[in-house]
Amino acid sequence: MADSSFDIVSKVERQEVDNALNQAVKEISQRYDFKGTNASISWSGEKILMQANGEERVMAILDIFQTKLIKRGISLKALEVEGEPQLSGKEYKLFASVTEGISQENAKKVAKAIRDEGPKGVKAQVQGDELRVSSKSRDDLQAVQALLKGKDFDFAIQFVNYR
Repeated sequence: MADSSFDIVSKVERQEVDNALNQAVKEISQRYDFKGTNASISWSGEKILMQANGEERVMAILDIFQTKLIKRGISLKALEVEGEPQLSGKEYKLFASVTEGISQENAKKVAKAIRDEGPKGVKAQVQGDELRVSSKSRDDLQAVQALLKGKDFDFAIQFVNYR
C-alpha cells in the first residue's frame, strides 16, 4: 500500500484580504469618530498603509481591519504589523504586510514537533515553502493534524492535498 500524505502550507487568499480592506474602508468612511480626521487604509505596493491624524486613531483603524480579517476567516498570524505608528508630517502612518509561505526555520519547528510528539513512522520533509507529511496510516496523519492544531505556532498553517 502506498503512503498517504498531506501538505502543511501557510497561504492567504489575496482576494479575501482585499475584501476585508474594502470593508474597513467603508466602515471608516461611515463612522462618526473618524469624520474629518483624514483616516484611511489602502494598499501601498505589497503593504497595507493605515494613516490618520492621531496615533490612537491609526490603532483603531488597525483594530477595524483585524476584525474584518477574522470575519473573512484569515488568521491574524498572517498579518505582520511593522512597529508603532510613525509621525510623518501631520499624520501618523502604520504599515502592515500579509506574510505567506513557511520559512525554513518555521518548517523545521513543525517537523521537530511531528518527530518528537507525533506517531512513529510519520515522515516530514520540507519542500520549498511547504512541508509534506507522509505515513502508511491515515490515522497517524489525522493524529498529526490534531497535534498541530493544538500547538500555538506564531504563523498560520493550513492542511492541503490530503491523499
